[in-house]
Amino acid sequence: MFSGKQSKPTFKSYLPPLQTDLKKSPQLPIKKLEAKLLPGEIVVNEANFVRKCIGAESCQDDLWGKLVCTNFKVSFISHNSLPRQRFQCTHRLLGEHDIPLACVEQVVTVNDVKGKQKILGSNQKLKFNPTELILYCKDFRIIRFRFDEAGPESAKKVCLAIAHYSHPADPQLLFGFEYVGKRYHGSAGEQVNGVDPGGGMQTPLFDCSSDWDREIKRTGASEWRVCTINQGYFISPSLPEFFVVPVSLADQDLKQYACFFYSHKWCWNHSSGSALVRMSNISDPQQQRKVEQRISSAITKSHPLRSDVFKSDLDKTLPNIQDIQAALLKLRCLFRTFLRHAVEVVYMLERRNVPVILLENEDRDLSCVISCLVQLMCDPHCRSLHGFQGLIQKEWVMAGHRFLDRCNHLKKNDKEESPVFLLFLDCAWQLWNQYPAAFEFTDVYLTVLGDSMWVPIFSTFLFNCPRQRAENSRDFASSKSIHLGQDQALRFPPVWDWSQQFSLKDQTLFNNPLYVGKIATCVQNGTVKTFTHRRSKKNYSSTLRGLPSALRNGSIGPNDTLARRNSLVLRLRSDLSQVREQQETPSERFIRDFFSRPVDLQGLLLPQLLPSHLSVWKLYFLRWVPEAQIPQGGPITTFHKLSVLTDEIEMLQNQLKQYKGAGGTPNNLHVEPSKMYFKSTSTPHQPPAPPEYLSSSFPFSPVGNLCRPGILGTPLSKFLNGAKIWLSTETLANETF
Repeated sequence: MFSGKQSKPTFKSYLPPLQTDLKKSPQLPIKKLEAKLLPGEIVVNEANFVRKCIGAESCQDDLWGKLVCTNFKVSFISHNSLPRQRFQCTHRLLGEHDIPLACVEQVVTVNDVKGKQKILGSNQKLKFNPTELILYCKDFRIIRFRFDEAGPESAKKVCLAIAHYSHPADPQLLFGFEYVGKRYHGSAGEQVNGVDPGGGMQTPLFDCSSDWDREIKRTGASEWRVCTINQGYFISPSLPEFFVVPVSLADQDLKQYACFFYSHKWCWNHSSGSALVRMSNISDPQQQRKVEQRISSAITKSHPLRSDVFKSDLDKTLPNIQDIQAALLKLRCLFRTFLRHAVEVVYMLERRNVPVILLENEDRDLSCVISCLVQLMCDPHCRSLHGFQGLIQKEWVMAGHRFLDRCNHLKKNDKEESPVFLLFLDCAWQLWNQYPAAFEFTDVYLTVLGDSMWVPIFSTFLFNCPRQRAENSRDFASSKSIHLGQDQALRFPPVWDWSQQFSLKDQTLFNNPLYVGKIATCVQNGTVKTFTHRRSKKNYSSTLRGLPSALRNGSIGPNDTLARRNSLVLRLRSDLSQVREQQETPSERFIRDFFSRPVDLQGLLLPQLLPSHLSVWKLYFLRWVPEAQIPQGGPITTFHKLSVLTDEIEMLQNQLKQYKGAGGTPNNLHVEPSKMYFKSTSTPHQPPAPPEYLSSSFPFSPVGNLCRPGILGTPLSKFLNGAKIWLSTETLANETF
C-alpha cells in the first residue's frame, strides 16, 4: 500500500533563516540630527524633542526635532520636511528651518502654566522654565517653538543662548569674521587671501581707481577725475579711499576742506553734462558758505554751459531716519515722498540742464536713496543686473552708508536703526512694477537682496564705512594670527557673488524674461526697429487732468482727498466736480509731457505717483502669510509662461546661430545653458503646464510661520497694528480683535 519512496516536502518558508550569531545581525542605521555647519561655525547650545509649530489651530502638522543655536544661526533639524517645498530652490548657507541671528529682532519666552512672558536680551536671566519660544524676525517672519517634551533646563539654556548671540557686543563677534578667517585663510594661515579680488564678477566694487575711471568714461564726465589723497583714510574717515572730483579742484583745496565736511561725492553725469553730486552739511555756517562756494564753482566749471548749481537740501525736504523707522507702517506714503523728490531732481537734470548737489547732514542716508533713484530713472545701465549692483556698491557701500547701525546688527542703539536700504528697494520695486520690461532682474532678486542684509558674512551690509571694515579686519587678523600678505585687510565676500548663496540654476530666478536690453530689436514690415513700450495717451490724460496741481505730481494737500473713480463721494461732493484748473508748475508740465509720449524702455523712466499706481510689494511683505498665498496663481504663473516662451526662443536662436556657423551641418551642435528657471519642452505645440508647487509666494514658502485662520491674526496685521509681544499662541484662537 505504501511505497518505499519518501514524498518531497511541499512547504516553503519565506522567512529568512534565524541568525544565531547576534554579532552578525544587521543593525538599522539611526540618523543623528546634526546641524550643518559652515567654516568657523560652532554649536553653542541645543535642545532635543522640540516642536516647531506650523499652524495655530492644531499640532497635527507640527514638526519634531532638535533646536540648535550656533554663533551664526538658529537651526531646527527634523527628519521630516515641510510640504510645498518640492521646487528644490535651496540656500547654500541656510537650511529650510534656519534663521540667521542677525535676522532675529526679538526673542520672547512664554510659560503657559505660570502665565509669564519675557523679552530676552543679552546677558539676561530667566527665572522661569519656558514652555514656548517666539522669534520675531526682521523679514516679517514669526517663528514659534514648543518645549512640552524637552527638558526644562535645556529649553532655558537654548533660549538664553539665542538671546545672547543675537546681540553681539562688538563688530568682530559677528559671524562674518570667523567665516572669512576659517574659509579663506585656514587654520594655519597658509592661504594669504582666498577671495579673488576680481572673483570673475562683472560688478565693480569701486574700491580701486580703475573702477572709477571706467565709470567716468562710461558717463562721459570728461571734466572730472579720480582723487587718491584719502588712501589709507588719512584725510577723512568717512570718505572712500578713491572718489571723483572736478578737474579744476586741486588736491590741496580738498585737504584744506576735508576737516570741515564728512563727504563730497560725485555720483553720475547726465548726457547733457550736468553732474549729480552728494555733499554733507557743515555745522559752522561761515565755513559752510566758504566750502559750498568753492565746490559749487568747481562743479560749474565742469559743466559744458557753465550752468549754476541747483542745491537740494534733503534734510529740509525729506523725513529723517527716525521718521523712516516710525513710518515703516505707512510705506506707501513714505516711498511716494522719496520718488516724488527724485523726479524733481530728474527734472533739474533733464529739463533745466543744471548740475545738482544733494545736501544732507552726513550724506550717508537720504542722499543714498535719492541719488540711486535718479540714476535708475535716467540711466538704463543701472537697470541691468550688474549696473544695479554697481550702483549700490558705489552709492551705498563706498559712500559709507551705516549698514551696521541701520540694520542694528549689534542691537546697541534702537535710535540708530532705520530700514533706509529697504526703503530704497521698495522704491526701486515700485519703478520695476510699473516698467518690468525695463529691468534685467526680477522681484525675486530684489527680495533676496533684501534678505541678504541679515546674513552677516558679506562686506556689502556688514560695516558703516570702508575704513571700519579695514580697521576691524586688521585687528581680527592680528588676534587670530592670520597673515594678510600684501593686502591691508581681510577680503570679505561681497553679496554680489551669488554663488555663495545659490546654485547656478536657482540664480536663473533673477533673470527677467521680459527684459528689453539695448540690443533688443523687432522686425516690422521688413524693417528692424527698436522696441518701444507704447501707452494710451488718453489713459494718462484722463488721470492727470481735472485734479489739483499738487495731485498731478503724486502729492495730496492737507485738504485734498482721493476717492475712487465713479464713487458716491464724487457725485455728492460738488466742490470736487468744480475743481478749477490751477497753473501748472514747470516740473508738473515736465511730468505731463513725459506721459503724453510713448515710453522708451532704454531711456528716461518716470514713476506714476498717484496712490492707485502704487502697490504693496507682496512678494516681500506677504510671502510668509499663508492666508495671502494663492496656489497656482499670482504673477508667478505669468512668469512661468514667459520664461518657457523665452527659453524656447533662445534655444531656437542658438540652434540657428550654430547651424549657420557650422556651414549648414546640424551635427554636434553645442547647447548653451538656459537663462530661464523654467524651460520649454522638446515637444512642439505642447507647452509645459505650471508645476503644482507654484504659488504667489514662490520661491518662498509661508509654511512653518505662525498663522491664524483670519487675516486679522496674521503676523503682518499684528506688525501693522504696532504689536511688540503676542500672548502665548496656544490661546490665540480665543483672542478677539
